[in-house]
Amino acid sequence: MDLQRPIAPNPYEMLPAVPSFTLTSADMADGAPLPPIHSLDGGNISPVLSWAGFPSETQSFLVSCFDADAPTPAGYWHWTVVDLPTDITQMEQGWGESDLMLAGAAFHVRTDGGAFSYEGAAPPPGDHPHRYFFAVHALDVETLDLSHEDSPTKVAFTALFHTIARAVIVPTFQS
Repeated sequence: MDLQRPIAPNPYEMLPAVPSFTLTSADMADGAPLPPIHSLDGGNISPVLSWAGFPSETQSFLVSCFDADAPTPAGYWHWTVVDLPTDITQMEQGWGESDLMLAGAAFHVRTDGGAFSYEGAAPPPGDHPHRYFFAVHALDVETLDLSHEDSPTKVAFTALFHTIARAVIVPTFQS
């Protein structure tokens, strides 16, 4: 089976433009390989994320990780944290383990693999390097009024209408 395919577009370039802010990580860098500890087979531990410079009118954050290069028509959602309060501007390594690690009313929705947590990188063996879009969305509402049973796609759709700024880091990973 030939898994070589064209590279998918950057999903955020296809959405309405919004201002950006700074997203950094002590664990990974934009365009660099994602350390194996953040892969499904290498530890499955969510990375440190820190952000700053978001708009003052921000009322909550949405954090997500999306593999646009997954061999499906819709990509693959690896992580979605909803309703993160604005006093949280850093997620420590491993906070993706469960809702118990999250502040306030924040919660995970199910990944495309079925986990209510971070699900590490796991592209098919032999496929080209996949890009993992770690994004923090600054929202103009305190809550998206969603539940943990909603899909990450529904979360992304709902957030689209409330995103006032976005920050993204895109490491790569290849099995």
